[in-house]
Amino acid sequence: MKKFLVPTDFSATAKHAAEYGYQLAKSLKADIILCNAITVPAESPQAGLVVWPMEEMGLLIDDSEKKLKRLKTSMQQHDLADDFKPAISFIDKSGTVIDVVSNIIETQAIDLVIIGAHSNDWMTTFLLGDHSSQLINDSSKLLLIVPQAAKYTPIKKIAFAIDVESSEDELEELYKLIPLAKSLNAEILITHIQHEKKPTFAFEKWMDHFLTEVSNKADYDKIYQRTVISDNTEKGLKWLCEHGQVDMLAMLHRHHGFFDSLFNGSHTERMASRIAIPLLVISA
Repeated sequence: MKKFLVPTDFSATAKHAAEYGYQLAKSLKADIILCNAITVPAESPQAGLVVWPMEEMGLLIDDSEKKLKRLKTSMQQHDLADDFKPAISFIDKSGTVIDVVSNIIETQAIDLVIIGAHSNDWMTTFLLGDHSSQLINDSSKLLLIVPQAAKYTPIKKIAFAIDVESSEDELEELYKLIPLAKSLNAEILITHIQHEKKPTFAFEKWMDHFLTEVSNKADYDKIYQRTVISDNTEKGLKWLCEHGQVDMLAMLHRHHGFFDSLFNGSHTERMASRIAIPLLVISA
């Protein structure tokens, strides 16, 4: 991984996500692009026939550039180590958040997008507000969502949560996660929440075969499997994040799948504000 994109709205949540991203970039020897989407009233559907003067637009751009420079300084000021320091550049453009982020992804070699999550509604109220679901649906890159409670520590274990009913399809997406884990020298813990007392013998046999196959194919032997017994998915994932010595939770996103139900269903309300580790979204 060589380059991260960090969209920001200059909130405390966004600053925290950027600072977390800086530490992760140091670990991976990656550089960072900070970006701010400048949305003027005339571009907003709610603005009606409002005309935004060009001189006012210039003031908005100047203000954005000053804030981006201050954020860059803030990210760098506590880095006193003599080792690798990520280069930080910034981009501010007029347009919607989705358009600006998509354009940067198309024109730059972006490996990871990092955004912040509000602690009071972790999975539904990201720093980008209503744009978050579009980012999740439209981004072709890995997306890291950082809650305010997350404190950066070296990533040693990444849990990859799967739905047992579609595990074969989901595990194929594991190959998108392996390069990140390799770069961090981190373990990958394939986890599924089992509602019954014991997983079926057929599933265990299939999982053992898969682990052997993927370890050989990916040439990476730090891939393991764990079953968490819980009467519901949210409780199982919450327990895993709190007691499983996990530094990051990874989940696959596809429409109308297990991950989609977590974002749009009642799961969100019950577990959203209690997760303190970053969520890595892998798009199918």
